[in-house]
Amino acid sequence: MDFEIPLDRMSTSDKLRALEKIWDDLQRTPGAVPSPSWHADVLRKREIEYKEGSSGFTDWPEAKKRIRDSLP
Repeated sequence: MDFEIPLDRMSTSDKLRALEKIWDDLQRTPGAVPSPSWHADVLRKREIEYKEGSSGFTDWPEAKKRIRDSLP
């Protein structure tokens, strides 16, 4: 399938909403999305940092709200 997305006419907010829709759709079949080989290493490192208390996390709805609130 070949199609064009009018990125030059989309606001940052519109682009983020489009990305959210795509990710929401991809999440319906997670096994169909291959993980890159380095991904497991990054996850292990972040888990260690979290357990050591040198890192934390924000749940996704709060992270999205923070991103949206920071946009013009």
